[in-house]
Amino acid sequence: MKKIFLALTLISGIMIAQAQTTTPTEKKDVNGPKMEFKTSVMDYGLIEHNSDGNREFVLTNTGNAPLIISNAKGSCGCTVPTWPKAPIAPGESATIGVKYSTNRIGKFTKTITLTTNSAEKTKILTIKGEVKKPVEGPAAPTKPKSSVLEVK
Repeated sequence: MKKIFLALTLISGIMIAQAQTTTPTEKKDVNGPKMEFKTSVMDYGLIEHNSDGNREFVLTNTGNAPLIISNAKGSCGCTVPTWPKAPIAPGESATIGVKYSTNRIGKFTKTITLTTNSAEKTKILTIKGEVKKPVEGPAAPTKPKSSVLEVK
């Protein structure tokens, strides 16, 4: 009888332990600010040389505390970001501006690194595209050669 009781106790203990570890995990509520972007990659496509290089990333704070963006840094001097300096309240949206210098010809892929107070301390945004080679204007007119022969 002791063996049966011991076996049942052991089996019950194993079943309880297994049930606790296999319980589906509940979705954790966000505690603090959380950034959600409409897109984290901005494709300029094929653009003209020296055209408008300004674009905007839109974000929403889906957390439950104000979001603070303490810094935004472009990967090079040709990529200049702007960001809201004031806290972004829960449920509010804001924009991260970026200006790319379109005087550089060719394909480009650049990043903007945001530093924030959210659980995701840094967020990387990407811009990409291609600046077309400028169309060369007509050549300057040249002086026509004289058809008169010079006599010496």
